[in-house]
Parts: sequence; structure tokens; C-alpha cells
Amino acid sequence: MKKLSCLLGGVYLLSSQTFADVRQYQASLDDSNWQASNQNRLECQLVHQIPRYGKAVFSSQASRSLNLNFTLDMLRLPDNYSFAKVSSVPPSYKPGIPSKSVSEMKLLKQFDGELTQKPAWTLLTELEKGMTPTFYYQDWYSDFDSILVGLSAANFHHAYDQFLQCIDNLLPYAFEDISLTVLTYQKNSSELSKASKKRLAMIAEYLKQDADLDLVLVDAYTDSYGGRWPNQQLSEKRAGAIQQFFVDNGVDKDRIEIEGYGEKRHIASNQNVIERSKNRRVVIRMEKP
Repeated sequence: MKKLSCLLGGVYLLSSQTFADVRQYQASLDDSNWQASNQNRLECQLVHQIPRYGKAVFSSQASRSLNLNFTLDMLRLPDNYSFAKVSSVPPSYKPGIPSKSVSEMKLLKQFDGELTQKPAWTLLTELEKGMTPTFYYQDWYSDFDSILVGLSAANFHHAYDQFLQCIDNLLPYAFEDISLTVLTYQKNSSELSKASKKRLAMIAEYLKQDADLDLVLVDAYTDSYGGRWPNQQLSEKRAGAIQQFFVDNGVDKDRIEIEGYGEKRHIASNQNVIERSKNRRVVIRMEKP
């Protein structure tokens, strides 16, 4: 009797695994909708809605290096830690083409699924070829169900073209690259060095794109060569020139707060030309809320 019970239990387990329900989520041909959103020089997004499941989001941000992130944004977040198998599956109208394994995606508790760089680019390439990137994992809330999520390639190419054009127009630097900038000047002048002019133009372009930056602080300093009062006026002139440069480039004047400190707060001695050049500076600080 005991052996029979064990045998029946084994048969039941095999049967439940073989006939486990698969809940499938994928937009139909008519409902498949890809949209290129956040089209600016700071971030590009390509978004696909998945009915009753959530959405798929490809994104790339302004940076010194090309980058791509894929997010599977779920309405019901994972309740434990596991993996999803990621494959490229041919649609029904392409018989005979084998499926391809792309990657595994970590599923972290209470977080959306993410892929970066090579596997994310691979998904875009497979969509471009008309394939269906598919995610398969065990449901967290039901031992009887597995989940299959497919990204339809229908209506993909127009939005994809817009997304690629947006990526090509991204700024080649990020906020972190310019959030604290020190500009240097020529001796006894409000003329910036060549490198500082280039840096200032980068900051101005970023400010035009990022409306979340409400306030930019501009602090100007001089060396101790010359009189204290003329140096104070020179620092104020330098700060004002930076503010005017931003305004001339389309930045609201109220977003730029300036201060001239003259000979105060030296960062080097004033004993030689090289050391004094370090004190002739403007510091631009930007912080995001």
C-alpha cells in the first residue's frame, strides 16, 4: 500500500508539471503599439504596452559612452528571487525558423526585470528582424502557472527609427560629468581659457535640455595679484559674464545665482604664475532635486 501511494504521488507530480498552465501576455496584431517617447538630448525611450501585464521599455541616456537599458515594467512585481529565460521566438507566419536563447534575466523581489547593453541590443535586433522576444518564468503567486511574455514586432519599425535618431542626437556627456566645473581665466582678464570655453558651452546646452535643474550656482574668484577692490570687481564681472552667457544661450536668468569673492578662498599659493592661475577661477555647481 505504501509503495502504491508513493507511485501515485509520483504520477501526480509528473502530471502537474506536464500540464502546468501557461498564462500568456502579448499584444495582438491590432493592439501592438510601439512609441518613441522622451525624445530629447538627455534621454530616449522606446515603449511597448503589454495588455494586462505592463510595458517593455528600451532607454538610452546622455553619456560619454553608448548605452542601452531594457526594463520589463510589471504591474505585479516579483514576490521572490528567480530568473526568466529570454528567447527570440519566430512568429507563426515564419515556420521552420528555430527559436534562439538570448539571455537570462534576474528577477529581484519587488523590482522590475532589467537587461543592459548586449542582451538589450539583441532584443532590438530580433524585433527588427520580425522575431518575438519572449520571457518565460514560474509565477510567484501560483505553483500551477508559468508566465510567458512576448514582445510583438508589429508596428515596430517606425518608432524604432525615431528611437535610433534620438540616440544619435544624445549629448555625449552626462550630468555627473559637468555637475561641478572649475573654469580658469587668462591673467587680469575676463577671457576664459580655450578649454573652459568649451566646457561652458557644454553646460549651457545641458541647462537648456534639463528643466529639472532649478538653480545653478556660479562663484567667481581671483588671485592676489593687484589691489583687493579691483579684484573684487573683477570676480563679480567674471560671474556676471558667465550668467550672461547662459542667458544668451536660452537659459532663464532666474536659474543662475552668481557671487564674486575676489581674493577670498584661495586654493593655491600666490607665489608664482602657475599657482596664481589656479586661483583665477569660476566654480559652477549644479544639483538635481
